[in-house]
Amino acid sequence: MQLTGQRSVRFFAESVTEFFAKIVDAQVSFVVGPDGRATSLILHQNGSGIPMARIDAATARKIADQTAERVKHQSASPGTEAALHRLIDGIASGNPNYNEMSPALAAATRKQMAWLQPLADLGTIQSIRFLGVGEQGEDVYSVRQANGAAHWRIALDDKGIISTAWVTPGP
Repeated sequence: MQLTGQRSVRFFAESVTEFFAKIVDAQVSFVVGPDGRATSLILHQNGSGIPMARIDAATARKIADQTAERVKHQSASPGTEAALHRLIDGIASGNPNYNEMSPALAAATRKQMAWLQPLADLGTIQSIRFLGVGEQGEDVYSVRQANGAAHWRIALDDKGIISTAWVTPGP
């Protein structure tokens, strides 16, 4: 199996619909329709279940091509900087707007609030600088706050909802 922008990972069958990886802690469950054909899958990773609808090969190629184009041109997606600002402010205040997040991201954020809360100690945002587009098509930003800095990766879905966001310490 391969997620956009990531290397492929070998999965092993536990049953006809359940699979697991050995090199990462991830499992996949296929959802089967009445005709016996898989209609979607659920990726189980990091305590979350992320549903993924089945798409045809042409749609998969289109997504891969769009991601490759974004990576090639290294331009920020509209709305990601403003969404990131709101996300950081919400986490720092202890009250993120979960309605601006996908259900999977909202669940992960709730679980990780204790880990994310020290962002409040970094103080108010001084600057947000776009660094580029990551291999999965997410926008990468350097965020300087009054007492430190971090690198953020963020992506919005087609409705402007934050579908991906994660933070690492940064200069």
